[in-house]
Amino acid sequence: MKKMLMIVSLLLVFVLVYSGAEAQCAMCTKTASQLGEKPALGLNRGILYLMLSPFAIVGFIGFRWWKNNKAMEKEEGNNV
Repeated sequence: MKKMLMIVSLLLVFVLVYSGAEAQCAMCTKTASQLGEKPALGLNRGILYLMLSPFAIVGFIGFRWWKNNKAMEKEEGNNV
């Protein structure tokens, strides 16, 4: 359990730290190229940040579901 949480945390840190990730659509790339280098990096990081939010929510819900199922299985095993 703790090992899995550590792996997920490290993966999330690597994704957030990696600045070479391209997350722009064609329209965003065109707009960012007109803004300059610094604003384009900020736009790209903002897109990555907004992209991670739904994944974090779904991951949290999945983790809670898995933990609840594991607890229910353990409880059923004790009742038998």
